[in-house]
Parts: sequence; structure tokens; C-alpha cells
Amino acid sequence: MKEVKLGKFSLKSSPIIFGCNVFGWTLNETESFDMLDRLLDMGLDTLDTADVYSRWVEGNRGGESESIIGKWMKQNSNREKINLITKVGSDMGQGKKDLSEPYILKAVEESLRRLQTDYIDIYLTHWDDDLTPVEETLGAYDKLLNAGKIRAIGACNLSKDRLSASLKAHKSLDLPKYEVFQPEYNLYDRDGYEKSTLKICEEEGLGVICYYSLAMGFLSGKYRTPEDKTKSQRGEAISKKYMNDKGWAILRVMDKLAEKHQVCHSAIALSWLMHQPMVSAPIASATKYSHLRAFEEALTLKLEPEDLQALDMASKP
Repeated sequence: MKEVKLGKFSLKSSPIIFGCNVFGWTLNETESFDMLDRLLDMGLDTLDTADVYSRWVEGNRGGESESIIGKWMKQNSNREKINLITKVGSDMGQGKKDLSEPYILKAVEESLRRLQTDYIDIYLTHWDDDLTPVEETLGAYDKLLNAGKIRAIGACNLSKDRLSASLKAHKSLDLPKYEVFQPEYNLYDRDGYEKSTLKICEEEGLGVICYYSLAMGFLSGKYRTPEDKTKSQRGEAISKKYMNDKGWAILRVMDKLAEKHQVCHSAIALSWLMHQPMVSAPIASATKYSHLRAFEEALTLKLEPEDLQALDMASKP
């Protein structure tokens, strides 16, 4: 499998990154272990998780996804085969988002303990904490980089202004640089990234790994009627956000391309992202082995210029 570079950072990744928010939520520990085995067999070696996954589930406290991954890596002695991305900054019970130095230095130790490893490949700012100066946050990361506890840093969900301020602080104060940016980006949700942070990522050479690559599952093509919202725990949100004229226009084009290339809709959505010059790798999840068919098809699908043009027209901001 051809690997991709995540920006200027030396880490090379599989061209699809697995989103591990499903671990400890829609997949239990045994099911998660089986999924991780299958992913590694496929050559998908980059895992994206967060300390807060999956705190939203009743009875969970956060850290469940990290704990499952850590136990699996320990059991299989395969840490060196995995590119590990996790995040900090979400509310873990403290009642606020937090990117202060004391909190980051404490949170990373808890993530390392759950992951049963002594280093994290990429440590991401998950959500912004506008009460903490970017210089303080980057200073905390500097200590972790020098200690060898993390290999690189990235950011998720930062505004254009806060990302710019962080990159400016890197240059002027010799603080660490965000090497990777993680925006919400897919065929339907294009405005936020394309009109805000894309240019910064391009100018600064940041790797871009996008989440909600399948628009919470809408781009799988299985949500067509109001009744379909019962098909998943995200069905209600999908119905409200995506079941509209724009969503239907995108699905109509995807219907034609799925038939033309004999692939599933999810493969088209992932392949479109993989064809975008300012996307290093999309992030996608799966809860069944059958869902991995989309990954396999996307990895070999070559969308033609007219295919990309049709998708771009239907989905343009």
C-alpha cells in the first residue's frame, strides 16, 4: 500500500486513517480488537483517537478508546507498527475546555498510561481554549517534545485566527509548529475548510487529515427517507443537516458514479477526498467488516476528471 506524508513531518501514514471514536461506544472491547486486527492486516496503520472518546456514552468517563487501543497494542506487541494520534483539550469532567500548561502536562500522562506506551506520534489540540494564550499551549508541547513523550503536534477545530496566531508564535518565539491540521471536511461540508484554513495549511505546508469524511454516514447513500434516521445513533442529526436539496444533488451524482465504477458510495466519498491536493488522508470509521469494503475500493478507485467535476459542481459551497 502506498503511504502518504502528513505535511512536512517525517511520519508516513496509510492513505486512510481509522477514526477510533467507535471504540467503547458502538464497538465493545472484543469487537474493537477484531476490527484493529483486520485494519492492520489491510495495511491501515494510523489510528486517530482522543482522551474524550467515548465520554458521551452513559457510564463512560472518557479514555475508553485509548484504553482499548493500549490493551490491544500491549497484547500484540505491535506498538512500533502503529502511527498513533490522540488529542487533548476537551472537557473531561473539569467543566471546560483546557489547553493550559498544567492541564496538558497532566493529561498527556493519563493518555500515555491508557495507551500503554511511552510516546504519542502526533498530539493534537482538540478544541480551542481561548482563555489560554497560544504561547502557553505551545510551550507545554515543547516540554513534551523535548522529553520524547510526543513526536509532533497538530490542531483540530482551530479558527483561522487562532491557527494563524499559533503559527506566528512558532516563528517569532521558536516554539513548536503545528505539523498537522484536522478540519471537518467532506463532499457536503466544504465551506469551513476551503474558505477559512485551507490557504494557511497550503502556505505553511501542514498535513491535513479530515474528519466526518462521510458526513456522519450520509454519504454512504443509505439515508434516503425520514424513516432511515433509525439506521444509526446519528440518524436524527443526519436527517436534520443533510437531507435537503444539496444533499440529494450530491447523492444523485454519487448514484451514477457508483454504477459507473461498480463501487459503493462511501468509496466515492473517500476517493474524492483522496484526490484533493490539500488533503493528506481522510479519517473514516467502521463498525462492521462489510464497511471496510469502502476502504478497499477507495484505495484503488481512480476518479476521472469528469467524475471529479460532477462531484465538485453538485457539492460546491
